[in-house]
Formats: sequence, structure tokens, C-alpha cells
Amino acid sequence: QVELVESGGGLVQAGGSLRLSCAASGSIFSINAMGWYRQVPEKPRELVAMITSGGTTNYADSVKGRFTISRDNGKNTVYLQMNSLKPGDTARYYCRLWTSFWGQGTQVTVSL
Repeated sequence: QVELVESGGGLVQAGGSLRLSCAASGSIFSINAMGWYRQVPEKPRELVAMITSGGTTNYADSVKGRFTISRDNGKNTVYLQMNSLKPGDTARYYCRLWTSFWGQGTQVTVSL
């Protein structure tokens, strides 16, 4: 059984930074892609960033240059460093382990 546990969300002022972490249990972590998604009420969940097992990354246009995804296979953890946060980044952020595993989410709120 695979479990993903996110942490690091919170309330921050615009222009600030947060780092999200997602710790995974289970032996498949190192061979699967990981990603961060976000969702606001009444809208579809959207991909924010992903990283393959080999370290190739991909970002949504809206976060390029501000967010950085990374992973530590030894710790079974993926991170999302979020800088220059904007109110539009406010959402619940979910960790995903391809293809079928999701975390419970962590709330990020960016105030003016």
C-alpha cells in the first residue's frame, strides 16, 4: 500500500515563499513520476509541476520561474519550492505518485 503525506502549506503574504513536502511510503516511489496539482473550489484539479524518476521536470506556464519541484529518492520525498507567491496561487495542493496515488492535500493561502 502506498501512502502520500503532504506538509508545508499555510498562510503567506504575496511575494512570500513556502516549501511543500510530500513523503511517500512504499517501494515504488523511486521508479515513478511525481507531481503537484492544485485545486480551488468548483474548478478542475490542475497540474502545477511534475518530475520523472530521472529528474526531468515540467511546469505549468503560470508557475514557471517561481516554483521548483525536486525529489529525494533516498527519503522518498518530493518537494515544491514556491517563491514570489501570488493570491492566484491560493489553492489546495495535492501530491501525486503516478499513476494512481494521491495525498490528502495541503492548503496554501496567499494574502495581499
